[in-house]
Amino acid sequence: MENEKMSFMDKLNELLMKDWTFILLVMGAAASIFAGTYLYISHGTGAFNEVSIVAMLQGGLETGDFSAAAGFAAGFLIARILEGPLVGLLDIGGSLMTGVGIGIPGLLLSMGWDFPLSNFFVALIFGAIVGLAIGAVIIIIRKLVPSGVAVGGTGIMMGAGNASGRYLAPMIVICATTYNVYAGIGAIIGSAIFYKWGKEMTGGAILGAMILGAIFIQ
Repeated sequence: MENEKMSFMDKLNELLMKDWTFILLVMGAAASIFAGTYLYISHGTGAFNEVSIVAMLQGGLETGDFSAAAGFAAGFLIARILEGPLVGLLDIGGSLMTGVGIGIPGLLLSMGWDFPLSNFFVALIFGAIVGLAIGAVIIIIRKLVPSGVAVGGTGIMMGAGNASGRYLAPMIVICATTYNVYAGIGAIIGSAIFYKWGKEMTGGAILGAMILGAIFIQ
């Protein structure tokens, strides 16, 4: 039984390390993030980003000037695509959440191309196409790197370089408590579990608040 389990894990690891699997994962993430931006533009919620970054897009929606969102966020996207194959990590926050979620919509809207953000399904398809392009570029760069150059397999890292995120757990607990007491309790329990595991407490607080908040929704 143990050998069969190890065999399954070996096959799963082999599958996850394939180039096309990486591209599919990037496509799925980019599609979700771009569609989230559509939801934000249409309904005022759903963007996968920090408040300060979303404010750049909101400023463009209010004034018609998307230069801040397009310039700042698209610059992040380009930098992270070039960085991914070299350091072996694709930073979801910089490349996808900021670049795809804010930069590309800002660039499209600045040129008057609002069709990709016209409805949810179009946004999903367009985001997947963008993800396909990003994943393919990263894989191509890796293939073109001369032999002997140390380049690790491109993985996925969320929140790379965002050291301030580790201090957000108390704020998340407070915010969850203001939503309802069960979400607050869940955030506290989740933070404690992740602290015991030696993981970032922020993730535990978010997951705990989501689980208990959903179970005991008011």
